[in-house]
Amino acid sequence: MIESYKRFWHNILNFSGTSNRADYWWPIVINYVLGMILMYAVEKMLGHPINDIYTWGDWTINFVVLVVGFVVWIATLSLQFRRLHDTNRSAWWILITLIPIIGQIWFIILMLLPGKPNRFEQRLF
Repeated sequence: MIESYKRFWHNILNFSGTSNRADYWWPIVINYVLGMILMYAVEKMLGHPINDIYTWGDWTINFVVLVVGFVVWIATLSLQFRRLHDTNRSAWWILITLIPIIGQIWFIILMLLPGKPNRFEQRLF
């Protein structure tokens, strides 16, 4: 679990190669749980939702949340590319998520499929 999460951050801008199921799902679950805990803690500390801006301090916190969210989104996007490669599919398959409901369901199914030998694997010699 920890190794998968380390690889997630180590490969933040690596859009080539592959990632197996564990390397995909552990970071997704960990980021979701950490995000919920941090959002709850910050909102309790502020006393109001993060998106409500009353002071410059609120604006700063909101900006930091947006920057962190963007960095995590980029890292997750690269992880999704590598996971699609592991199932021997092009990263263009990520566009299936643009189809309402059915696209998201199909994408989750693709992420659950086992890896197979493919043309995207990085060979180390």
